[in-house]
Amino acid sequence: MPVSVFYADHAWLGGDGTARGVVIEVADGRVTSVRQEVPAPPPGAVHLRGITVPGLANAHSHAFHRALRGRTQRERGTFWTWRRQMYDVAARLTPDTYHALARAAYAEMALAGVTCVGEFHYVHHDAGGRRYASPNAMGEALLAAAAEAGIRITLLDTCYLRGGFGMPLEGPQLRFGDGDAAAWADRAAGLKGGEHTRVGAAVHSVRAVPFEEIGTVSGWARERGVPLHFHLSEQVAENEACLSAYGRTPAELLAEHGALGPLSSAVHATHLTPHDIALLGGSRTGVCMCPTTERDLADGIGPARTLADAGSPLSLGSDSNAVVDLFEEARGVELDERLASRHRGHWLAADLLRAATSDGHASLGWPEAGRIEVGAPADLVTVTLDSVRMAGAPADCLVESLVFAATGADVREVIVAGHHIVTEGRHRLIDDVPAALATAIGELT
Repeated sequence: MPVSVFYADHAWLGGDGTARGVVIEVADGRVTSVRQEVPAPPPGAVHLRGITVPGLANAHSHAFHRALRGRTQRERGTFWTWRRQMYDVAARLTPDTYHALARAAYAEMALAGVTCVGEFHYVHHDAGGRRYASPNAMGEALLAAAAEAGIRITLLDTCYLRGGFGMPLEGPQLRFGDGDAAAWADRAAGLKGGEHTRVGAAVHSVRAVPFEEIGTVSGWARERGVPLHFHLSEQVAENEACLSAYGRTPAELLAEHGALGPLSSAVHATHLTPHDIALLGGSRTGVCMCPTTERDLADGIGPARTLADAGSPLSLGSDSNAVVDLFEEARGVELDERLASRHRGHWLAADLLRAATSDGHASLGWPEAGRIEVGAPADLVTVTLDSVRMAGAPADCLVESLVFAATGADVREVIVAGHHIVTEGRHRLIDDVPAALATAIGELT
């Protein structure tokens, strides 16, 4: 089979520092050889100028929220007031408009170095909850969008049955519901994975899925060995309502119904008790932090370091896509904890980069990805050292410079399964990503 050869001036191979002169050979979309300290590019090699890292995993996205960027900043309020504007956009989505928006949003992610996205998908049906002729028309639109943008996707098909504790769905929420978890499972079973596509499950939250239905969703995921994600304790009000309804915290409720474990990820996990942390860490449940969204919605700062020390692997997500930049998410975990604790150095830069790469991929059901090693998918991202942000970065501090100074705008090359998706900062499959975003958003606002 044909072999592609890439030569990286510097590459992060998973340790605390970087290697020089790294030759990466690729065949059939996977890495077949990695050599270090090669003084010059071999003949015919693609020269990756800068620092090359594994593809980034955006473990939590709501693609349609991209249409809200800027618009939700015109008012004061809370998560709950922001949510009203989000529902307005959800009400206007169709399979075609959702495909166009997601395609452009995923292309934006690719330009920022994201090679795999976890799409937390709950807009399943037409207005009023009417079923489309193809029950998974909306999910299939997202899968097609990722393929056209050139990135991998784990579609986390989300069970969403109630408008709150003991409250029926109403208005735009009717589009989210399947009636009960058994009907959700029947529909979700119709989604198929592929070479660049995997399908997982999600419990939207304990307020949206009654306690007696959680086990059906967690069992569906467990039987298939696929990821299970859930929003957890994002808001104090949600915790208080859960305690009032069930006498348990959301984490305790999920634990009782088999939702915790190594294939599970709690998104946000902002307001936790010590017992919640012990449950998550003891079960090896991952935690996906989304600092830019958690700041934007005034959610609070979650105990990421304490959760990691308890045993929960960290992943990162762009969530509302108010910002699409995994480097900003990575450093946000550390910088937010500095503000909360008034101390520095909670995380090594390499640990945060692992959250954005290998641990993020693992949370999405791609445990073989997010590494530059033999057998791994050949997903590579090169960040320039010539931008104003990275200029002068010391050779022995490239990982630190990358995590604490680079932005998605510094990404120059993106390779997925050995194929160039971004070259010299331009998307090769979608010629004008800003125009595609503007057109898609204009159709919805």
